[in-house]
Amino acid sequence: MASGTTAPPPPASLPRIVAASLIGTTIEWYDFFLYGSAAALVFNKLFFPDSDPLVGTLLSFLTYAVGFAARPLGALVFGHYGDRLGRKKLLVLSLLMMGGATFAIGLLPTHATVGAAAPVLLTTLRLIQGFALGGEWGGAVLLVSEHGDARRRGFWASWPQTGAPAGQLLATGVLSLLTALLSDEAFGTWGWRIPFLLSGVLVMVGLWIRLSVDESPVFKEALERAESRRAAEQEKLPLVSVLRDHWRDVLVAMGARMAENISYYVITAFILVYATTSAGVSKQTALNAVLIGSAVHFAVIPAWGALSDRVGRRPVYLLGAAGVGLWMFPFFSLVDTGSFGYLVLAVTVGLVLHGAMYAPQAAYFAEMFATRMRYSGASIGAQFASVAAGAPAPLIATALLESYGTSTPISLYVIAAVVLTLIAVGVSRETRHRDLAEITPGGDAAADTAPAAEAQKARTV
Repeated sequence: MASGTTAPPPPASLPRIVAASLIGTTIEWYDFFLYGSAAALVFNKLFFPDSDPLVGTLLSFLTYAVGFAARPLGALVFGHYGDRLGRKKLLVLSLLMMGGATFAIGLLPTHATVGAAAPVLLTTLRLIQGFALGGEWGGAVLLVSEHGDARRRGFWASWPQTGAPAGQLLATGVLSLLTALLSDEAFGTWGWRIPFLLSGVLVMVGLWIRLSVDESPVFKEALERAESRRAAEQEKLPLVSVLRDHWRDVLVAMGARMAENISYYVITAFILVYATTSAGVSKQTALNAVLIGSAVHFAVIPAWGALSDRVGRRPVYLLGAAGVGLWMFPFFSLVDTGSFGYLVLAVTVGLVLHGAMYAPQAAYFAEMFATRMRYSGASIGAQFASVAAGAPAPLIATALLESYGTSTPISLYVIAAVVLTLIAVGVSRETRHRDLAEITPGGDAAADTAPAAEAQKARTV
């Protein structure tokens, strides 16, 4: 079986590699989600005070979406140099950029102090955040995927994915604690800055851990082969190679991200607006519901990843996508009750189903691309989709709520994304048996043909 040809690292090193990826992604997602929560709760008043409250929220979410617009550029730049220089160097750089931008947001003057310059500065720092995150995800999941073997790759590669709910948990927990301890006036005046300034401390911890790991054996071997034939001068740019040899895989990855990305930001970011404006729920209650849901989300992602090792990436992903589509109408019905218990149930079930898509995604995307273009391919597929999916999701949902005054069009919006994902994943090939070292340009691997070959051999015997 081809999956056995890639030698896994020593048992003691893999948990350290997973920890390095997880701590980095947790910090980066903490920074990114902190902005989203603040955009829903206070930025409309601090940076867009002349607007109607809901319009101010729309403008606030527009700066939130700007961060997504920068992610494809980050994917291109980090993917290019990550495929040429290594995953580790670029991951350190992305962590520094994201942490620095987030810390600077905590020092920003508001509209009341510097006028129109305040939202301009906020938008600039948001662009830096998006650029850094565009390069973070691909490198973090590849660092783990390329160190492990195919047998448990889904499980181990799902751990960097838990950085998203962990970051959401951390960001929402800090905000929830501050809103509980501080008055609305104190939080709006200075308390909102504390979570952003905390990012500086978290980045130092993340750098200390991330600098302790090495490049994967798979990448080192591929780099040595390229250098031995003077590939630095001869081979195409990773971006060119990806679009030439893996364009179908890029489209599959983009389609797979639609339901996963849109549903996540509706469930975790837009819900803070919807619950507080339409369902009459307090900010504290809405934050606590997301907090509980994120904790469960964190716990189930490795379980979904392990299941994808047993039954395949596609079945688990398709289950999650279909489940999210079916859950949307009950989701908003439960939120509309205004009950904290029902709100927690709505968010938690939604995130558990989302986890079935998000958990196998790291291994699934890594297994699509050849080693020397894997960082570029996985990053481009994931981050280009985020511009059409996650970036406008809270903005579109808020606009639909303002126009129709009901959650029905929002549910239909998510269901439309689910249909796209079901089609993309449904037409793709299963990847769980692939050996990352043997995937060729074009997406083929020995593992794709191994089961058929073995069956043929059994028939002839």
